[in-house]
Amino acid sequence: MRANDVPSALSYLEAAATVAVMSRLILFNKPYGVLPQFTDTGTAGSPRPTLSDYVDVPGVYPAGRLDMDSEGLMLLTDDGRLQARISDPKYKMPKTYLVQVEGEVTEEALAALRKGVRLKDGVTLPAEAERIAEPQIWPRNPPVRFRKTVPDCWVKLTINEGRNRQVRRMTAAVGFPTLRLVRWSVGDWAVEGLGQSGWREGRDLAGIRACLWWGWSDGIFRNGRICNYGG
Repeated sequence: MRANDVPSALSYLEAAATVAVMSRLILFNKPYGVLPQFTDTGTAGSPRPTLSDYVDVPGVYPAGRLDMDSEGLMLLTDDGRLQARISDPKYKMPKTYLVQVEGEVTEEALAALRKGVRLKDGVTLPAEAERIAEPQIWPRNPPVRFRKTVPDCWVKLTINEGRNRQVRRMTAAVGFPTLRLVRWSVGDWAVEGLGQSGWREGRDLAGIRACLWWGWSDGIFRNGRICNYGG
């Protein structure tokens, strides 16, 4: 980079970082039974709850979906580029779920999830899968219906895809139907600390880091100082 390129590069870096910092990002703990959209386009007069019943923030839109019968983290933003980076499958942003399944999950089933399972729309990418103790989270309303004669357990599953109802189909494919599905995190953002139906402001940490890395790797600054170009 030439010395006279530094001001323009810094201006670009500053603008990009400012956008990353100023973009509005909402982390919302979506309850079971809430539509993942601000309006209900179904039957007129439908009583189904939507995001607008819980998040009164103008100008933000969902970045990705979370099925009506699933719970946990939804991200809302007013930044179209951030929305695309979160929701577009090509970016393969990791999403972690806490999944209550019917039955005592086996190591063979977990190994299959880690390798990738065949669904009707193709084989899934390898996932991270482990059995976990029952998480200390909010109770679901309504409660999960159990079969008294069948045990259940919890699995932590991280995927990098976004197929329709993918987690439910994956656990069913290895013989353990999903009873309850909670999305715990998306990328750097997690629902930890949020009560059911609660929300808080977040930051585009990955975007800020990307700006800083670009500046460092391209030699614009080192240790907080502008580099001496032109030598």
